[in-house]
Amino acid sequence: MRVLSGIVLAALVVSGLVLGGWAFAGIWLAAAIVGAGEWIGMSRTLPRRALLGTVAVTLAALTICLEREVALPVGLAILAGGSALCLALPRDNPGRLRALGALLGGAVIALVPPALRDAPEIGILGPAWMFAVVWSTDIVAYFTGRTFGGPKLMPAVSPKKTWSGALGGLAGAVVAGTALVALARQQGWSPLADTNLALVALVSAVSSVLSQAGDLLESALKRHYGVKDSGRSIPGHGGVMDRLDGFFAVALLAGLFLVARRLAA
Repeated sequence: MRVLSGIVLAALVVSGLVLGGWAFAGIWLAAAIVGAGEWIGMSRTLPRRALLGTVAVTLAALTICLEREVALPVGLAILAGGSALCLALPRDNPGRLRALGALLGGAVIALVPPALRDAPEIGILGPAWMFAVVWSTDIVAYFTGRTFGGPKLMPAVSPKKTWSGALGGLAGAVVAGTALVALARQQGWSPLADTNLALVALVSAVSSVLSQAGDLLESALKRHYGVKDSGRSIPGHGGVMDRLDGFFAVALLAGLFLVARRLAA
């Protein structure tokens, strides 16, 4: 079931990546809403339904703004309004910041991959590079860790992760990320492919570290709240948060890149 659901999910995401537009944006909007719901549930933030509704409506409005190329100030106003509603909880409610985190974290997942895909000078290469780095980090880390074993990375947080796995995942991400950009350069996929390959390797390495840090952070949060998985939305894998913990950290870095480009334009 774990392998089958993984294949189905990968096929869905890659198909959306190729199609672009609403098909790709819809996948990430759904993932963001489900992930936000898992976080609200796992952290026991109340009132759950009202907060999830606020997050869902805000993220849907932001996605529409992105795909319709609505002026940026409108999107920022929508995000500010949703944030204000999350913070409208009583001051003695400890879930105020957790609710805001659900919205802002969901916004990163819902907006960054489609924004990269829609940018003419980035296109399909941006999200594809993110997938290559995150997926290769996870896969290579798993196999190198099982093969070589050795000292644990953070046994108090994730007892199975080893330094050999972490270094293997790092190497795999550098190779996969750099190879994909080199291929994209040959095929003329995107102007972004002209980036110096040494810089690509460096950013891929940083992103791999961030991906693994995101994974460890989510493990720590689950231990804190006493849950094994963030949810049950993906058969054999747990929840959306369990699958996107590392991807979220890389998406956050990519989002900062998009903001910096916008400010420099």
